[in-house]
Amino acid sequence: MTAQPMQSSPDDPSEILRLLPARWHEQFLAEYHSALDAAHEVWRFQQLRDVLQLWHLRAVAYSAPGFDEAMQAARDDRSDEFVPAEQVIPGWSDRQ
Repeated sequence: MTAQPMQSSPDDPSEILRLLPARWHEQFLAEYHSALDAAHEVWRFQQLRDVLQLWHLRAVAYSAPGFDEAMQAARDDRSDEFVPAEQVIPGWSDRQ
């Protein structure tokens, strides 16, 4: 059997930092360290997993081309630049 390179998990903190734009590193690390400290209590381990999963999703979004422009459009309430959720998420209108 030959050695295979380990594939990193999307919830791996180093993978999150690699993907995450630098301006978000400090906030991620603060939340990660806080959750890591809390995870010493067995019943709070899930908090660490939740933080890593959330930051992985944020890293994907924050690093996407056009993210900053889309955020500014949302802040400016330029809704004409967005596709309504009903048109892209199946069953969205049933959830309302």
